[in-house]
Amino acid sequence: MIRSELIQIIADENPHLYQRDVERIVNTVFEEMVRAMERGERVELRGFGAFSVKKRDARVGRNPRTGETVQVEEKHVPFFKSGKLLRDRLNGR
Repeated sequence: MIRSELIQIIADENPHLYQRDVERIVNTVFEEMVRAMERGERVELRGFGAFSVKKRDARVGRNPRTGETVQVEEKHVPFFKSGKLLRDRLNGR
């Protein structure tokens, strides 16, 4: 599912809301999640899962094409851990 499909589903289920308002709501939710993660906070959606940021230390890597060693900088990457309810639903429980 992509963002526009999510917006369309929510708009269809809530005919009293204008589609542009639904789009604004969805974009605001996602933007606030990103801002929280930028601040290093964890974003938890009960029953769905939790988003957090993990730090990857600097390391020496290799260019797969040439085999040359390359210095890889420290970076922060998003991490998702699914919630128990989501795992149970995916496994038919």
